[in-house]
Amino acid sequence: MVPWRSALKVALAADTISTAVMEVIDNTAMLTIPGAMDAGIAYILFREALARSLALAFIITTPANRWLISHGKGHAVVHQYHH
Repeated sequence: MVPWRSALKVALAADTISTAVMEVIDNTAMLTIPGAMDAGIAYILFREALARSLALAFIITTPANRWLISHGKGHAVVHQYHH
């Protein structure tokens, strides 16, 4: 069992950068693409805006995550608790 403080540190180290970047890009895309905020989930405009923003976030966060993992941080920290 992992102590609460250690678990919190691991969770923050693993996902903070990825999640923050994804949210900023997604929210920016939804606000800047005309009609995306008003389009419901059933509309292709909403889905396309979301898909493109998440694809861009993936491209941006992948190098950051690779760097973190190569330096024993981020998701690399989580793996030691899986055994």
